[in-house]
Amino acid sequence: MPPMRHHKPRQIVVMGGSDFLNEPRNPRLARYILRLTQKRWPRICFVPTAAGDSAVNIRRFQQIIKKYPCRTSVLSLFWPDGRDLNKYLLAQDVIYVGGGNTANMLAIWRLHGVDKALRRAWDNGVILCGVSAGMMCWFESGVTDSFGPVRALNDGLAFLSGSACPHFDRQPLRRPTYHRLIGDQTLPAGVAADDGAAIHYVDRKILRCVASRPNARAYCVYRRDGHVLEEPLPTIYLPRDGKLQAGCNCWRACS
Repeated sequence: MPPMRHHKPRQIVVMGGSDFLNEPRNPRLARYILRLTQKRWPRICFVPTAAGDSAVNIRRFQQIIKKYPCRTSVLSLFWPDGRDLNKYLLAQDVIYVGGGNTANMLAIWRLHGVDKALRRAWDNGVILCGVSAGMMCWFESGVTDSFGPVRALNDGLAFLSGSACPHFDRQPLRRPTYHRLIGDQTLPAGVAADDGAAIHYVDRKILRCVASRPNARAYCVYRRDGHVLEEPLPTIYLPRDGKLQAGCNCWRACS
């Protein structure tokens, strides 16, 4: 009989905002994510599509990430090099999606087939993560400023069910808009994250919530009996090395 193939869990880590690229002296989230690979020198690919493949963002990523034990590359879609996207993304250990315009990013991904390549990578155990636009894109829908005023976006990849809202504590219109859109059922129930907070999914279920700031939190937001309820999720303030004690899970189901 052929040997049984070891099943790798499908993991996604979504960050509300102000991750390690925006806080270069705060390594907690970067180290947490890299530790998930269980490799000494994991491969991490930066996808800056949402910011138009900004040279500033790419240079910043390359400068900051070189402090960590990993091998890095950048997927540029505005200046493609003809590489096979499926093979390239499948060869990564982590795919990190930066912030920017979520609607534009999703449209460009679909034009180039990146959405399908990301799905194959995720199904094969590559860890997906991202901040802001890189948080919302994995869900069915979310709250975006891609069109100017904050509004609903029902165009996500739907790797994860429900909706998502980043920058929950920093941008004044995000929280009330998210509540209103769930209240009138424009958006389904979902999760929100403060800047510095992250939600770690394994096989579409929340494993734990972690944070690089002591007061950052993640939340479930849902509608019940005509009212919108916001429930804080247990969130672990990460140690500086990003390492948690064995069995340190704080999962709690959203209502």
